Amino acid sequence: RILGIVTRTSAFAIDVPETLLGRARRRDASACEQLYRCFERPVYSTALKMLGCPDAAMDALQDTFMKAFEKLPAFRGDAPFWGWLRQIAINECLMRLRGRGRDEPEESEAFEPDLLEHEGLLPPQAADAARLTDALRQLPDRTRAVLWLYHAEGHTHEEIAALLGQSVSFSKSHLARGTRRLRALLQVTEAPHA
Repeated sequence: RILGIVTRTSAFAIDVPETLLGRARRRDASACEQLYRCFERPVYSTALKMLGCPDAAMDALQDTFMKAFEKLPAFRGDAPFWGWLRQIAINECLMRLRGRGRDEPEESEAFEPDLLEHEGLLPPQAADAARLTDALRQLPDRTRAVLWLYHAEGHTHEEIAALLGQSVSFSKSHLARGTRRLRALLQVTEAPHA
Protein backbone atom coordinates (compact mmCIF):
# COMPACT_ATOMS: atom_id res chain seq x y z
CA ARG A 1 0.00 0.00 0.00
CA ILE A 2 1.20 3.46 -0.88
CA LEU A 3 -0.60 6.58 0.28
CA GLY A 4 -3.37 4.30 1.58
CA ILE A 5 -4.08 2.73 -1.80
CA VAL A 6 -3.11 -0.71 -3.06
CA THR A 7 -0.51 -0.39 -5.79
CA ARG A 8 -0.71 -2.36 -9.02
CA THR A 9 1.95 -3.94 -11.16
CA SER A 10 2.83 -2.44 -14.51
CA ALA A 11 4.36 -3.69 -17.73
CA PHE A 12 6.67 -0.67 -17.54
CA ALA A 13 9.64 -1.45 -15.34
CA ILE A 14 12.96 0.23 -14.89
CA ASP A 15 15.45 -0.91 -12.31
CA VAL A 16 16.46 2.08 -10.26
CA PRO A 17 19.81 1.54 -8.57
CA GLU A 18 19.73 2.06 -4.83
CA THR A 19 22.77 4.32 -5.18
CA LEU A 20 20.77 6.65 -7.44
CA LEU A 21 17.83 6.66 -5.03
CA GLY A 22 20.21 7.33 -2.15
CA ARG A 23 21.70 10.33 -3.93
CA ALA A 24 18.22 11.61 -4.80
CA ARG A 25 17.14 11.21 -1.17
CA ARG A 26 20.05 13.49 -0.24
CA ARG A 27 18.71 16.04 -2.78
CA ASP A 28 21.55 15.52 -5.26
CA ALA A 29 20.39 17.59 -8.27
CA SER A 30 21.87 15.30 -10.94
CA ALA A 31 20.29 12.20 -9.35
CA CYS A 32 16.90 13.93 -9.18
CA GLU A 33 17.25 14.97 -12.81
CA GLN A 34 18.11 11.39 -13.82
CA LEU A 35 14.99 10.09 -12.09
CA TYR A 36 12.89 12.79 -13.72
CA ARG A 37 14.26 12.08 -17.21
CA CYS A 38 13.77 8.36 -16.75
CA PHE A 39 10.14 8.58 -15.61
CA GLU A 40 8.75 11.80 -17.10
CA ARG A 41 7.27 10.11 -20.17
CA PRO A 42 5.36 7.32 -18.35
CA VAL A 43 4.10 9.77 -15.71
CA TYR A 44 2.96 12.23 -18.39
CA SER A 45 1.34 9.44 -20.41
CA THR A 46 -0.60 8.22 -17.36
CA ALA A 47 -1.73 11.76 -16.54
CA LEU A 48 -2.75 12.49 -20.13
CA LYS A 49 -4.85 9.34 -20.34
CA MET A 50 -6.58 10.13 -17.06
CA LEU A 51 -7.03 13.87 -17.51
CA GLY A 52 -7.39 14.11 -21.30
CA CYS A 53 -5.71 17.52 -21.47
CA PRO A 54 -2.03 18.09 -22.29
CA ASP A 55 -1.77 21.18 -20.06
CA ALA A 56 -3.39 19.42 -17.10
CA ALA A 57 -1.16 16.38 -17.68
CA MET A 58 1.94 18.60 -17.66
CA ASP A 59 0.80 20.22 -14.40
CA ALA A 60 0.20 16.77 -12.89
CA LEU A 61 3.65 15.65 -14.07
CA GLN A 62 5.33 18.60 -12.34
CA ASP A 63 3.33 18.20 -9.13
CA THR A 64 3.96 14.44 -9.10
CA PHE A 65 7.71 14.93 -9.14
CA MET A 66 7.60 17.75 -6.59
CA LYS A 67 5.72 15.47 -4.19
CA ALA A 68 7.88 12.45 -5.03
CA PHE A 69 11.11 14.30 -4.31
CA GLU A 70 9.61 15.69 -1.11
CA LYS A 71 8.53 12.19 0.02
CA LEU A 72 11.54 10.30 -1.34
CA PRO A 73 13.34 10.10 2.03
CA ALA A 74 10.36 8.06 3.31
CA PHE A 75 10.43 5.65 0.32
CA ARG A 76 11.70 2.37 1.80
CA GLY A 77 11.92 0.41 -1.43
CA ASP A 78 9.37 -2.23 -0.37
CA ALA A 79 7.74 -1.81 -3.78
CA PRO A 80 9.27 -0.91 -7.15
CA PHE A 81 9.99 2.79 -7.50
CA TRP A 82 7.77 3.07 -10.60
CA GLY A 83 4.77 1.65 -8.71
CA TRP A 84 5.29 4.16 -5.93
CA LEU A 85 5.74 7.06 -8.36
CA ARG A 86 2.78 5.98 -10.51
CA GLN A 87 0.52 5.97 -7.47
CA ILE A 88 1.55 9.54 -6.66
CA ALA A 89 0.73 10.49 -10.27
CA ILE A 90 -2.67 8.78 -10.12
CA ASN A 91 -3.47 10.54 -6.85
CA GLU A 92 -2.52 13.89 -8.44
CA CYS A 93 -4.87 13.17 -11.36
CA LEU A 94 -7.70 12.10 -9.07
CA MET A 95 -7.28 15.27 -7.02
CA ARG A 96 -7.56 17.34 -10.21
CA LEU A 97 -10.63 15.43 -11.37
CA ARG A 98 -12.34 15.95 -8.01
CA GLY A 99 -11.37 19.63 -8.13
CA ARG A 100 -12.97 20.20 -11.51
CA GLY A 101 -16.40 19.76 -9.96
CA ARG A 102 -18.02 18.89 -13.26
CA ASP A 103 -18.37 15.90 -15.51
CA GLU A 104 -17.65 17.55 -18.84
CA PRO A 105 -14.68 16.92 -21.10
CA GLU A 106 -12.20 19.78 -21.14
CA GLU A 107 -11.70 21.69 -24.34
CA SER A 108 -8.07 21.32 -25.24
CA GLU A 109 -5.75 21.13 -28.16
CA ALA A 110 -5.07 17.66 -29.50
CA PHE A 111 -1.98 15.97 -28.14
CA GLU A 112 -0.80 15.12 -31.66
CA PRO A 113 -3.26 16.99 -33.92
CA ASP A 114 -2.08 15.51 -37.22
CA LEU A 115 -1.32 12.02 -35.95
CA LEU A 116 -4.59 10.51 -37.11
CA GLU A 117 -4.37 12.15 -40.54
CA HIS A 118 -1.15 10.25 -41.23
CA GLU A 119 -2.29 6.98 -39.75
CA GLY A 120 -1.02 5.03 -42.75
CA LEU A 121 2.54 6.19 -42.02
CA LEU A 122 2.51 4.81 -38.49
CA PRO A 123 2.83 1.24 -37.29
CA PRO A 124 -0.67 -0.15 -36.58
CA GLN A 125 -0.06 -0.14 -32.81
CA ALA A 126 0.87 3.57 -32.83
CA ALA A 127 -2.15 4.45 -34.96
CA ASP A 128 -4.39 2.45 -32.62
CA ALA A 129 -2.86 4.15 -29.57
CA ALA A 130 -3.39 7.58 -31.15
CA ARG A 131 -7.03 6.76 -31.94
CA LEU A 132 -7.59 5.45 -28.41
CA THR A 133 -5.99 8.55 -26.84
CA ASP A 134 -8.15 10.81 -29.01
CA ALA A 135 -11.31 8.83 -28.16
CA LEU A 136 -10.52 8.88 -24.44
CA ARG A 137 -10.12 12.66 -24.57
CA GLN A 138 -13.71 12.93 -25.78
CA LEU A 139 -15.13 11.19 -22.72
CA PRO A 140 -16.27 13.01 -19.58
CA ASP A 141 -13.51 13.33 -16.98
CA ARG A 142 -14.83 10.86 -14.43
CA THR A 143 -15.82 8.32 -17.05
CA ARG A 144 -12.31 8.42 -18.50
CA ALA A 145 -10.86 8.06 -14.98
CA VAL A 146 -13.08 5.05 -14.21
CA LEU A 147 -12.08 3.36 -17.50
CA TRP A 148 -8.38 4.00 -16.86
CA LEU A 149 -8.46 2.90 -13.22
CA TYR A 150 -10.42 -0.25 -14.05
CA HIS A 151 -8.72 -1.41 -17.23
CA ALA A 152 -5.20 0.03 -17.04
CA GLU A 153 -4.58 0.10 -13.30
CA GLY A 154 -6.64 -2.97 -12.39
CA HIS A 155 -8.67 -1.42 -9.57
CA THR A 156 -11.95 -2.99 -8.48
CA HIS A 157 -15.22 -1.06 -8.52
CA GLU A 158 -15.02 -0.78 -4.73
CA GLU A 159 -11.53 0.75 -4.94
CA ILE A 160 -12.57 3.14 -7.72
CA ALA A 161 -15.60 4.24 -5.71
CA ALA A 162 -13.35 5.00 -2.73
CA LEU A 163 -10.78 6.81 -4.88
CA LEU A 164 -13.40 9.02 -6.52
CA GLY A 165 -15.56 9.45 -3.42
CA GLN A 166 -18.54 7.86 -5.17
CA SER A 167 -20.64 4.71 -4.92
CA VAL A 168 -19.85 1.32 -6.44
CA SER A 169 -22.84 1.71 -8.76
CA PHE A 170 -21.33 5.02 -9.96
CA SER A 171 -18.17 3.15 -10.98
CA LYS A 172 -20.11 0.35 -12.68
CA SER A 173 -22.41 2.68 -14.60
CA HIS A 174 -19.55 4.93 -15.75
CA LEU A 175 -17.60 1.86 -16.86
CA ALA A 176 -20.58 0.53 -18.86
CA ARG A 177 -21.46 3.90 -20.40
CA GLY A 178 -17.83 4.73 -21.05
CA THR A 179 -17.20 1.40 -22.75
CA ARG A 180 -20.25 1.89 -25.02
CA ARG A 181 -19.18 5.44 -25.87
CA LEU A 182 -15.59 4.36 -26.51
CA ARG A 183 -16.77 1.57 -28.81
CA ALA A 184 -18.86 4.07 -30.75
CA LEU A 185 -15.98 6.55 -31.00
CA LEU A 186 -13.63 3.82 -32.18
CA GLN A 187 -16.38 2.22 -34.28
CA VAL A 188 -15.81 -1.15 -32.61
CA THR A 189 -18.56 -3.70 -33.07
CA GLU A 190 -19.15 -6.47 -30.60
CA ALA A 191 -18.63 -10.02 -31.77
CA PRO A 192 -21.92 -11.82 -32.44
CA HIS A 193 -22.96 -14.19 -29.67
CA ALA A 194 -22.89 -17.85 -30.67
